Amino acid sequence: MPRLSVVLIAKNEAPVIHACLERLDWADEIVVLDGGSTDETVEIACKYTDKVFIEADWQGYGVQRQRAQAHATGDWILMIDADEHVSADLKQNILNVVKRDDRNTAWSMAILPWCFGRFLRHGGWYPAYKVRLYAKDKAGYGDQRVHEKLDFVPGVEIKRLKGDLLHYTYRDLEHYLTKSARYAAEWAEQRQQRGKQASLTQGMLHGFGCFVRMYFVKAGFLDGKQGFLMALLSAHSTFVKYADLWTRKQPASSVE
Repeated sequence: MPRLSVVLIAKNEAPVIHACLERLDWADEIVVLDGGSTDETVEIACKYTDKVFIEADWQGYGVQRQRAQAHATGDWILMIDADEHVSADLKQNILNVVKRDDRNTAWSMAILPWCFGRFLRHGGWYPAYKVRLYAKDKAGYGDQRVHEKLDFVPGVEIKRLKGDLLHYTYRDLEHYLTKSARYAAEWAEQRQQRGKQASLTQGMLHGFGCFVRMYFVKAGFLDGKQGFLMALLSAHSTFVKYADLWTRKQPASSVE
């Protein structure tokens, strides 16, 4: 029978990783790659699997997922994050796919985010299909620092799997701001390495466009106050990406 490896990358996810892993007892194997946590993430993960590894020399999300997948021994990979839960419907459909073992098909699934007290179904947040289930020998992640992408061997067809992957995205506002700043820094680093520059005007325009697109064009207002808050925060995060890149070209401090 084909085997399924559920693969996670994590760092300082102690508040959420327990709830994720305890719902994965149906997998043939769980692989956790820790990025050098300073909390109890590793200790918690070891309660659910003996395949816990540590790679603390961070080179971006793409490289970290490559490393994690390399530790998997299953025929199929389900790549999820520590703050995601596999719903009952999705679980059954995943098991059906693995049993059929058609390795020339990769499967995307709908990501349903929970933010500040409710699931968000508008504003471009849902269904936001992403490929998370694929044959190990047919796909692998690129080396992008953020917004990492899967590369497939020729001939792989992508289909949609029914069922939601529940994403408990932000624990509180501080967690959002911390996570957003980290993504902004990774994005700016990636762009800087490619010789790109940015201006604050670009940041303002992109941020404003982000709010209009999420709240009005994609009907984020239908998600109530949470929809408004997430559109506003996303606009802020968009601006911060460009601001981070802009600051990297400013004169360094002369203070010794």
